Amino acid sequence: MLYILVLIAMSVGIAITWRGHDWRLGIRVVAGALAAAATLRLVLPQRDAGMLAVRPRLVDVLVVGSLAAALFVLAANIPDQPS
Repeated sequence: MLYILVLIAMSVGIAITWRGHDWRLGIRVVAGALAAAATLRLVLPQRDAGMLAVRPRLVDVLVVGSLAAALFVLAANIPDQPS
């Protein structure tokens, strides 16, 4: 169930970005969903992690957490482009 919630949050972020309302907000939502997935992978036992558990726990948390952090930093630091 938690995996589905993460997928829904990521879908919402991608939809916000795709519709062009505020791409920074959409990327932040995706990054937040990835951060939540990393946190859930860290705290849930193996049997409850479901599809969040793909690799060993440490690898999952480091990879997904790093991707979330990178998206947050990039969304904050990429300058606006002229229209």
